[in-house]
Amino acid sequence: MMNSLIQLKGSLKDRGNPSRGGGASLASQQVVTIDNVNSLLNDLTRLKDKWKNNDIIDGALISVYYKRIVPKSKRISKLFSTGNESSNLSIVGAKFNNLDMHKHVITHYLTIEQLDKSISRINLCKQILGTLFSGTINNDGFEYAKKVKTKIEKYGLSVSAFCTYISDVSNVEKFGILDNSDLIKDDSIITLYDTNVNIKSLLEKIGISISTNAILSDNTVYLNHEDALKLKNKAPYLISMSVTDISDYKYEDFDFDADEQLVSIPAPTNEPVVGVIDTLFDDKVYFKDWVEYEDWVDPEIPKEQSSYIHGTAVSSIIVDGPTINPDLDDGCGRFRVKHFGVAISGKNSSSSIVRNIKKIVEANKNIKVWNISLGSPLEINPNFISPESALLDEIQYKNDIIFIIAGTNKSLSSPKDYKIGAPADSINSIVVNAVDNDNSIASYSRKGKVLSFFNKPDVCYYGGDNNGAMMTCIGTGSYATAGTSFAAPWITRKVAYLIGKLGLTREIAKALIIDSAIGWNMVDEEKSDYMGFGIVPKRIEDIVNSPKNEIKFYIEGITNSYETYAHNIPIPMSNDKYPFLAKATLCYFPKCSRNQGVDYTNTELDIYFGRIKDDGTISSINKNNQSEGAVGFVNEEGAREYYRKWDNVKHINQEIKTRIQPSKSYRNKMWGLSIKSKERLGTTSDEIKFGVLITLKEIYGYNRCDDFIKQCSVNGWITNKVEIENRLEIYENADVEIEFE
Repeated sequence: MMNSLIQLKGSLKDRGNPSRGGGASLASQQVVTIDNVNSLLNDLTRLKDKWKNNDIIDGALISVYYKRIVPKSKRISKLFSTGNESSNLSIVGAKFNNLDMHKHVITHYLTIEQLDKSISRINLCKQILGTLFSGTINNDGFEYAKKVKTKIEKYGLSVSAFCTYISDVSNVEKFGILDNSDLIKDDSIITLYDTNVNIKSLLEKIGISISTNAILSDNTVYLNHEDALKLKNKAPYLISMSVTDISDYKYEDFDFDADEQLVSIPAPTNEPVVGVIDTLFDDKVYFKDWVEYEDWVDPEIPKEQSSYIHGTAVSSIIVDGPTINPDLDDGCGRFRVKHFGVAISGKNSSSSIVRNIKKIVEANKNIKVWNISLGSPLEINPNFISPESALLDEIQYKNDIIFIIAGTNKSLSSPKDYKIGAPADSINSIVVNAVDNDNSIASYSRKGKVLSFFNKPDVCYYGGDNNGAMMTCIGTGSYATAGTSFAAPWITRKVAYLIGKLGLTREIAKALIIDSAIGWNMVDEEKSDYMGFGIVPKRIEDIVNSPKNEIKFYIEGITNSYETYAHNIPIPMSNDKYPFLAKATLCYFPKCSRNQGVDYTNTELDIYFGRIKDDGTISSINKNNQSEGAVGFVNEEGAREYYRKWDNVKHINQEIKTRIQPSKSYRNKMWGLSIKSKERLGTTSDEIKFGVLITLKEIYGYNRCDDFIKQCSVNGWITNKVEIENRLEIYENADVEIEFE
């Protein structure tokens, strides 16, 4: 017997941000000189001369080359403003410097008036530095500025404005114009910087005429090779991002021998429906009654038999994988499939597939779990998300659905560290790589991460390899194969079970999948680029339930303000100490902005879980110290690396050591959970749903689950056990017709 998963329902509290900001400042050792300021002044003056003669856009695209990866608080805040608004509002792109990936390059679109004001402000700062500060200023100089307030004001600047402008430029290396035109090679999907002009009208100024059908979003368009080259030659500065439009869906052959299998299957009843977006489906298979099929490929395109293999094989696993592969029986049963054929074997148009996916999902909002095992052979770009993935992330932000995506395969001729391809760079989706039958990285696996630090793939699963095939079914019978395409459907089955049969939310389903892959191990950083958080267990009960010496529970909430928290979680004690190790996994589906490049996710949720100290703060189990003013506050790059800042999946845990001691208690005997919210662009976003999965491991092996439930009830929590058999019975009876006499 195992302990059931527990849902904790209670009143989470909200709190606004108590910090009002401390005004402009420099780092302790930071110095700004008149030479620094003069160099930046010369950059902006030169750029103004270039832009004032431009007849394609009315303003100026100015790229700010920073000295490091900067947090929101250290970007230019007021230098580019015309009034009280933040300079963040003019940002149209962000990337890492190609020469140094540890530095930001952030692009602003400014009016000529804004540019003039910025030049005037820097010029005044230069004069003030020269006359009042001997050409050099540090943080102590900001205090001195208050003493010479009247002298500074004679230049037409307030002390706060002067200090703000100095702080703004303190992390800037130079100003320039980015040229991303080298990305254009073939027919392309191109994203232009947002210059407040309709994209069709903007391209017409360059002599490019497009149809409405070619527009994929406000600033993203499909251009044939000739038009793409015209844009590259006439206005390369407009190009923010570009990817080739061609996706070549061909699959590596593995030399497997397979026996024909005669399989039967009962008729479907009320099983959950999974959406499959793939190549075509062959209705000659034994499970055809379980699949509803729609062909979305242009009828003018020839459809060879090879175009029916991949999609049919993927659906066979989702419908009836354990029957075909008994050693991978997951306990999830069978699923119905609605299969959408959007691609053929060989070359396809990515832009066409993107448009079709959007239409398909909008027309089938009842489907909550989707499998996409298609992928580009090209590597992802380190500076931006692919158009396909951006669409999937947007769809998941707006709708209560989840995509499970294959991590894409490399060919045998590809280099060892070949990067994953679109759409495996989707941040909101669960991306699945493959391992072989010996739990080793599959020979065809491609490498993450995404945008330098997002942990993609998320997890891995068995996909077949040279030491053993994955069995599937196609129209001619059984088909032995291998690939991430056939690992992903197994995770799709598990997510469909968690959501469709157990009634869990997508946030908790995703957290359960990722948490189960990690177990109590520390994430293996050497393997994580290929394996993500680890291998997901085969059996569904090993994902949902926990051993007798563990308590696994989850809390869900919605962020309404800076902090959402609970300070009344009663962790059982023994001899006034806590005999537990703890871990927690947080998942949420944020709004994303592709035009922000490497700064892709708009919302950051930061998790703190642990004992409540005597000062009322939480001693988080991972020693998180990101909060402003915390001792040992880390910089932006460190926060991203160590605390997954801006990542929408966060796992924190206490490491299991050889000698484990119980944790001491403070005066407050409760534990706390805190979710702190930050917005990248300084604007207020919609409310964000989140799910936190928490597991406690009793270090002496005792089962304290009932004690935990009792204490939760005493402290105002409602507890619901997720007992699999009871949930399945409720699901099975949900569609039973009741006859009234």
